[in-house]
Amino acid sequence: MNVVFTVGSVLRGDDAAGPALAKRLADAPVEGWTVVDGGQTPEDDLGHLRRLAPERLLLVDAAAMGHEPGEIRVVTADDVATQFLITTHTLPIAFLLGELGQLCDDVTFLGIQPATTEFFDPLSAPVRRAVDVLYACLERGGDFTCFDPA
Repeated sequence: MNVVFTVGSVLRGDDAAGPALAKRLADAPVEGWTVVDGGQTPEDDLGHLRRLAPERLLLVDAAAMGHEPGEIRVVTADDVATQFLITTHTLPIAFLLGELGQLCDDVTFLGIQPATTEFFDPLSAPVRRAVDVLYACLERGGDFTCFDPA
């Protein structure tokens, strides 16, 4: 089983990138992929993910990486440890990646560069396009090698 695990707050502008992808996948499922929307508290879904026992896991979250809004990058645990990546979540992303790595051997973290994470801002056009790109990538089988590293 393949799982898309999204993280983010629908109330904080482009931080809603993950939940927007989760909604799109819930409304129009992609064969071979199951979606779990972790929202603002992804740690609450770790038990559920363990029970699913995915063969592949894609983590999607907004991440301030210093790129143009809407750019999608592969983020590694080393990137999180050594670079200044900003997320809006209280749980350290390094902890979450460590936990996910224990339950699945094939974890890919794709960060989407936000334009804004202000409360009540809408999803920006570049981030909305990035969600479309990720959805299309999943439809094509989930080859994430086309995305550059952070």
